[in-house]
Amino acid sequence: MTLAARILTIANQKGGVGKTTTTINLATALAAVGETVLVIDVDPQGNASTGLGIDKDQRIHTSYDILMADATLDDALVKTAVPRLFVAPASMDLLGAELELATFNNRNFKLRDAIWAQNTLASQGKSVQFTYILIDCPPSLNLLTINAMSAAQALIVPMQCEFFALEGLSQLLKTVEKVKASLNPRLHIQGIVLTMSDRRNNLCVQVEENVRDFMGDRVFKTVIPRNIRVSEAPSHGKPVLLYDLNCTGSRAYIALASELIKREKTTKTAA
Repeated sequence: MTLAARILTIANQKGGVGKTTTTINLATALAAVGETVLVIDVDPQGNASTGLGIDKDQRIHTSYDILMADATLDDALVKTAVPRLFVAPASMDLLGAELELATFNNRNFKLRDAIWAQNTLASQGKSVQFTYILIDCPPSLNLLTINAMSAAQALIVPMQCEFFALEGLSQLLKTVEKVKASLNPRLHIQGIVLTMSDRRNNLCVQVEENVRDFMGDRVFKTVIPRNIRVSEAPSHGKPVLLYDLNCTGSRAYIALASELIKREKTTKTAA
């Protein structure tokens, strides 16, 4: 099936690396430059949904309902305060989803099938036509993450500039290769985003150099700095670009979106 949207999964099995923050703010930056973007939140914590200002009472249908086939992706779409940015929110019901999904024959492809069904509606003018779909995953390599990887065309990996970064990356790369071999042959890593960088810290600089030596051009040139405004924004239910457009974090995510779009154009040309 031909998809108009570019589907990117944001994943790292390690928690606290800026995964959800990257999802929220990259999606906002893409929408700000004219893309029509959907964030699918499959993390039971629902932080991407909260960070985009979606209250609990707005989550009538969630990604759990989509995975259980109790609702379509179109049913779950919620508009955010950002023009052209939508979210399919998460709920705590996802905590039990892995056990329930295990009973389905197509358990690894439930999210992919839901996205394809929405794309069919969009092609018929019956739903929103997205240009980017970003999937925010839980900080683990479970069946929810496997669903997200099986649905995606590419992976974006946020990585904190800390000592254990490369160790976690090696495990993730092995998982990606397994998914590519058995479930989704088109899956590849579009880029690694270095987050929470403090260049005053020599260890942080050394980690960045090591990651770039190991992964080469797959590491984005844009580095997301430690920035208090980025940390504050989710508590106000806003992406940092709405909370403080001029802070260093906002400028970094705008630069990341620009770099991603350029990479996507190169990928399409190569294909």
